[in-house]
Amino acid sequence: MRRLAAAALLLPLLGACAIAESDLSAEQAGETVMLPAEHVPGGLYTRLCAPPRGAPPGRLVVINHGSPGDPAIRPAMRPASCQSEAVRWFTARGHLVALPMRRGYGRTGGVWAEGYGRCDAPDYVRAGRETARDILAATRAMRARPGTPPGPAIIVGQSAGGWGALALAAQDPPEVSRIVNMAGGRGGRQNDQPNNVCRPERLVSAAGAFGQMARMPTLWIYAANDSFFGPGLARDMAQAWRLSGAPVTLRQKPAFGRDGHGLFFGQGGSAIWGPEAEAFLR
Repeated sequence: MRRLAAAALLLPLLGACAIAESDLSAEQAGETVMLPAEHVPGGLYTRLCAPPRGAPPGRLVVINHGSPGDPAIRPAMRPASCQSEAVRWFTARGHLVALPMRRGYGRTGGVWAEGYGRCDAPDYVRAGRETARDILAATRAMRARPGTPPGPAIIVGQSAGGWGALALAAQDPPEVSRIVNMAGGRGGRQNDQPNNVCRPERLVSAAGAFGQMARMPTLWIYAANDSFFGPGLARDMAQAWRLSGAPVTLRQKPAFGRDGHGLFFGQGGSAIWGPEAEAFLR
């Protein structure tokens, strides 16, 4: 019971929900597809959320979920609903939103590829690149689909998805124009203890390594009470990114709810991060 309760609390923080597909209306569910990817047999299970009629023309937005520390949770993960606040913020502005599940999560299944190794010697660069591999595959597959808005995509990532988005920025792919990192990082909250990160200095150095190759604009948003990646660590990562020559806009927001790590998908969260995203994406 404790494990189930912990999972129920953790999933919203990581940008995924455990609602069964059968419990969603057609409007909430949107369209679900398996996006082809050369390295993923069967493809990446993805929810598509279209903008409402009459919305201004927008872009493709690919939103990427986090990663729970408990491997037993991963198979139950589902993409966020089209009616979730974060998704509606983008669709209301005319964007087509894709929410892919990466390898090892939910209906995509397969072998989980995003491990960073032992806590005392984490390889955050490798982990980020594997996440980025799936994000880029989903983006390319979406751009090849009829009806996808033209032009490069906007990539949004939360937690591990945010870290993967930063790793993708290091590749500077032409299919992407902007990166929004919402509370991105890896190795946080070890043993379910707040502000307990595996070798945080390695996370900072990995951010610097990615920043050496990244040239596209990036927006980083972290809340003051993020129990995974606190304000000091967020500043250190952003500084390492900046000193490597990469563009970064860091916005540190006030405490949000019980745990600011859930700001992006949290109820009322878009009132806090939305104005920052609006200005960045103009």
